[in-house]
Amino acid sequence: MTENNDKLLENFFAERRQEVADNGFTRRVMHNLPRRSNRLARLWTAGGFTLAAVLFVMLDGIQLVGETLREAFTSTIESGMAQTDPKSLALAVVVLLFFMYKKIASLA
Repeated sequence: MTENNDKLLENFFAERRQEVADNGFTRRVMHNLPRRSNRLARLWTAGGFTLAAVLFVMLDGIQLVGETLREAFTSTIESGMAQTDPKSLALAVVVLLFFMYKKIASLA
């Protein structure tokens, strides 16, 4: 039924199609749009990442990440998963870091 309605609409609009003269309207609109300032966006991004890095170091983020990884490794060993392949663990860490970077970059 929707296909029939789509065909009816297409036929209706095809029969009544009219070309509207531009007379330079598009050019004038594009000329009057504000220029995008990529430089300002880059400065905000760099400033945000710098602030995040400074806060990460000041709030002992490195120590917290190290402790978390140590606890995760210890709990993995204690739960009987000592047969975990180090390459798989390294790959999982790299993938998590990649996703973390992509998420942070998407917020900027």
